[in-house]
Amino acid sequence: MARELGREPLGPAISHAILLQAEVLYPFLLLLALGVVFAAHSVVASRQQEDIETPTATGPGGKPLPVTRIKVEKPHARSATAPAFSPSCAFCFKAGTAFIVLTFVAHLVHVILQCVQSSWSDTGRFCNDELLVYVTGGIFFWQYIEFSLLGKKLDSPSPIHFSVWCIGLGYEAIVLAALLALLSGRRSHHSYTGMSTLELRDAPKQFPVPADATFLTVLVIRVCVLLGLVVLYVCVRGGARTFRWSATDAVRMNADEATPLLNGHATGHEGNGNGSAISYRSRRRASDARRMNGVVKVPRQKQAEFAFYRPQKLPHRSWWEYLRGYRVFFPYLWPASEPKLQLLVLVCFILVILQRVINVMVPIRLGILVNAVAAASKSNKPIMPWKELVIFLGLKLMQGPSAILGSFRAMLWIPVTQHSYISLQTAAFEHVHCLSLDFHLGKRTGELLSALNKGGSVNQFLEQTTFQVAPTLLDLFIAIGFFWVEFGPIYALCATIITFSYLVLTINMASTRADQRRDMVNADREEEAVKNDSITAYETVKYFNAEPFEFKRYRSAIKTFQNAEAKVTAGMNLMNMWQTVVFISGMLIVMTIAAYEVVIGRRDIAEFIMVMTYLNQLQGPLNFFGSFYRTVQQAMISGERLLELFKIQPNMIDKPGVPPLKDCQGYIRWEKVDFDYANSPALRDLSFECKPGTTTAFVGESGGGKSTIFRLMFRYYNCMDGCIEIDNRDVRDFTIDSVRKAIGVVPQETILFNETIKYNLKYANQSSTDEEIFEACRAASIHDRILSFPDGYDTKVGERGMRLSGGEKQRISIARTILKKPKIILLDEATSALDSETEQQIQGKLFQNKELGEGKTMLIIAHRLSTITHAEQILVLHRGRIIERGTHDELIAKEGKYYAMWQKQAKAEEAAKAALVAKQQARQAMREARLAGKDSSDEHSDDGGDSVGSICTHNILTAPTTPAVELSGLDIAPH
Repeated sequence: MARELGREPLGPAISHAILLQAEVLYPFLLLLALGVVFAAHSVVASRQQEDIETPTATGPGGKPLPVTRIKVEKPHARSATAPAFSPSCAFCFKAGTAFIVLTFVAHLVHVILQCVQSSWSDTGRFCNDELLVYVTGGIFFWQYIEFSLLGKKLDSPSPIHFSVWCIGLGYEAIVLAALLALLSGRRSHHSYTGMSTLELRDAPKQFPVPADATFLTVLVIRVCVLLGLVVLYVCVRGGARTFRWSATDAVRMNADEATPLLNGHATGHEGNGNGSAISYRSRRRASDARRMNGVVKVPRQKQAEFAFYRPQKLPHRSWWEYLRGYRVFFPYLWPASEPKLQLLVLVCFILVILQRVINVMVPIRLGILVNAVAAASKSNKPIMPWKELVIFLGLKLMQGPSAILGSFRAMLWIPVTQHSYISLQTAAFEHVHCLSLDFHLGKRTGELLSALNKGGSVNQFLEQTTFQVAPTLLDLFIAIGFFWVEFGPIYALCATIITFSYLVLTINMASTRADQRRDMVNADREEEAVKNDSITAYETVKYFNAEPFEFKRYRSAIKTFQNAEAKVTAGMNLMNMWQTVVFISGMLIVMTIAAYEVVIGRRDIAEFIMVMTYLNQLQGPLNFFGSFYRTVQQAMISGERLLELFKIQPNMIDKPGVPPLKDCQGYIRWEKVDFDYANSPALRDLSFECKPGTTTAFVGESGGGKSTIFRLMFRYYNCMDGCIEIDNRDVRDFTIDSVRKAIGVVPQETILFNETIKYNLKYANQSSTDEEIFEACRAASIHDRILSFPDGYDTKVGERGMRLSGGEKQRISIARTILKKPKIILLDEATSALDSETEQQIQGKLFQNKELGEGKTMLIIAHRLSTITHAEQILVLHRGRIIERGTHDELIAKEGKYYAMWQKQAKAEEAAKAALVAKQQARQAMREARLAGKDSSDEHSDDGGDSVGSICTHNILTAPTTPAVELSGLDIAPH
């Protein structure tokens, strides 16, 4: 027989071997090709459908950030949503793919009939594993392609479908060529089915030729249909566009691919002229943009919200866009500067690999144990299989996330997790503090805190991706390989179908509920925002008796969240039900095949138990992916706000290589400064000079530009035209931090930390001694008041300093500025909440006596003109321009705008003082009337009361004729 084998021609044998390999690998290679094509299409399409507006330079700590991208808006954008094929062409594509499925069904029926004619247990002829895998896998694969066509919202196939048809055509051509080569050989009349060379020799006696002819005919029809689909696609789309994945294809194909991550109108904030929130598209489209002093002046979107503020409906994006967006977090999570932590990461990865090996060994050792027990029970001298039992139990102790290896890896990973968490959270916290004034003026505190709190979920998500997703994917591939090696390709195909169906079902069902989950997250954040706003505005709520309204508003926010949560929970339970149906159905098929093979004697009971054990192990990874995809959605939606927050850049940044401001002398010069807020003029042609040690005051109506001057001085913004100089150098030639160190600010509204008075005072200068603190407080006339508190300087000031009066907070703010020891002091209505006596005391120490203000340049904003009469120069502002300048006496002599303001305030103060005198006289009269009433009857007392009222009324009405009285300590602010 060996000699006969040696005389067998090699052509049919080689063709037969190629045919068997092509058949058995058919579904696996096509699924692999589908995954590769899908991934490649996602990458290419995501790049072509977006327009790079402006790259974001770096995030917190200098880490790189992804570019900000916006959907392309082209003139032919309408064609992007219109069908590329007519309804008749789309029907042809669907019908052709359905016909391919029918050809495989015909093959399956043909194979079953041939097996019935011979024997179901016969492994040769038509009843071989390779052919069954080829036919069954073909039905499953092309049925999935057909479902994807039927499920498309638009009646047109995508480049992915075209690629699959091309690959399928090539593969079917290989199968057809191998079959024709086999049939055209010396034994061309033999059946081609899975036979060895010796079986092939005896085949003419067993098989009729029509069986091969039928199979060949159906195969040729399938190849022709695939060829027709490819040709039709090429002809309709055009040869040039066939191999180009355009942006239109991207929009059409990605419509159902994945859950959105980032807002399509992402707003970037980078160094611009006015520091406003300008979109990148506006910057790019601004044809009239002009570059000045290293910044760009462009229009700004009105009422623009930051991208992390509750996006409602986001454009659908692919997995590649998710990954590309989330890679921003990796530099913060990887311990680049910690070799010990990197070693722990390596050890953890080794443990993960060992866990994969153990997952494979457990079913094998269980089968060995079952065989050993069975053999021992049949032996004349039963011996307990201790070795097999101990090995199996040892492996079980190390299997699973909660076993020895999993727990040990989790403990080793704790310091890595802590490093990642602190790195990401502190980076986000530092980034928010580095953002510009525009951001903080427009932020919603509740929303911002909600975004900052997502660092933990992002860290957990990335840890799951590293130590659960990748290992679990590896488990699935290992499971398919294990079934192939141990039980054959049919079992491997069943495992592949179960895995693929489970994952596709999970992704599709979860993707359709992405908006529901987003609504739930948005409702949760809105609830937090309402709660934060209401509690912060506690006093305002009480002022207007608005408790019922606030209770109703918060209850409504909770109800909205619960409604959204109910939809998400119902969808999740529905998905869990279908996941169970899919897995149990697949498990039933596999167990039926395994039980049948045990019955016919092809396998023993130990192998049956191995199949059951490994199927149970396969359920774990599949269940993980089912829950993980939901976790991914939650993490993506939670992390997108943090990601967008990272991408917001400060509009004020140092120019490269600028030095710090050293030994500031306090000389200030403004020369022809212009500045706009969102195309609304704020300052125009502003020029003035402040010599060291002098005081300059700014007066004028509200909105005249006084606060804007302070903001530019403190470098919250850069001027758009002209220049601002300190010590004869442009402030942009110094670092922002050094300029701000040289400037002290006393704002009109003082915000204190919810700490002790001493903590708030030392905040300006951490190295201040107690004596320096006491001296500063004496200068601010607050020292004695603080000592009157039960806890003195250790008194807690409450939230935002609400336990202190407005005057006390202002005096603490003045003392804090004194402790900073700046060369330039900006006072923004710094004494507006003080009485006149205290105000005069502070002025005497800061301005007149020069005890603490000597050598310091002071800029003052004041509405009460009596507080700035000592200033060396007073600038009167009107609509962003200086209309008058000079000393108090000079401006009074001019009898202009300043003179009119002075006269108005003087009259108001006189009237107020007269009203106060009248009020005091009325009170005195009331006291005298009460004393007189003690000696009178009740009736006379009533009359006396009326007299008192009359006296009081008379005095008040005649008050304007009463001479003005100068009262020490009188605190009257003109209106």
